[in-house]
Amino acid sequence: MRLFRKIRHKQILDNKKAQYLKYALGEIILVVIGILIALQINNWNQSIKDKNSLNEYLIKIKSHTSQDQEQLEELVKGRKQIADLCKKARNSILDKTENDNLFLFMMSGTAFADFYFKPNSGGYESLKRSEYYGKLNNTKIDSLLARYHGLVDVISENEKSYNQYTVHQENYLDTQFDRSLILASAFMSRDSLAIKATPQSDYDQAFIEYTAKPAYRNVISLAAWQFDTMISQYNQLIELGHQIIKEIDIITED
Repeated sequence: MRLFRKIRHKQILDNKKAQYLKYALGEIILVVIGILIALQINNWNQSIKDKNSLNEYLIKIKSHTSQDQEQLEELVKGRKQIADLCKKARNSILDKTENDNLFLFMMSGTAFADFYFKPNSGGYESLKRSEYYGKLNNTKIDSLLARYHGLVDVISENEKSYNQYTVHQENYLDTQFDRSLILASAFMSRDSLAIKATPQSDYDQAFIEYTAKPAYRNVISLAAWQFDTMISQYNQLIELGHQIIKEIDIITED
């Protein structure tokens, strides 16, 4: 009987140990599940914060791109008007009818104006410096932004080259010609000029001589064909801008 009691007591102890082990294992499993859930919630919250932060950058880029679009459309309009005038002036040169088109040549002088596209790249540069830029790798918006700002650089170089050339030609003309009569004719009204001692024929002759200079005609000829290239690039950038805005709308509305 004593032997049976020992065996029974041992079974009871073994059973308690087994129950304790099951309870302890259950607690461990619950703790692990709780940690995993907490990590998942934390990752989910962080993912939402990252998405919101990235969207803020993209919305800023969208706003800046919209501003660029307005500026580009004005540049297209202005460049086209000047290009059309310069093409007519170039044809007049070829037809040897310059003296009959003094007003046309006067207006073609706007080809000397140094227009520059000044993009607002603040949002894009801020995104590039942020920790969120890598999240756009190999995405459509990443490709569009790279193409957009690559074309911005090309446009900047073309504008710089053209404008530097016109400034050089204009500076040369200033050393070769007294522009006082031309400036007076360009900016003073006919009534004001009529009361001056200088007759209108002198103003017209001064302008004929000035516009006959190779430096003046070189700028007109350059604008007549190069502006078409610039306008084409502006339009390409406008189209890329529309695509960027559309893609940002898709991303930020998700």
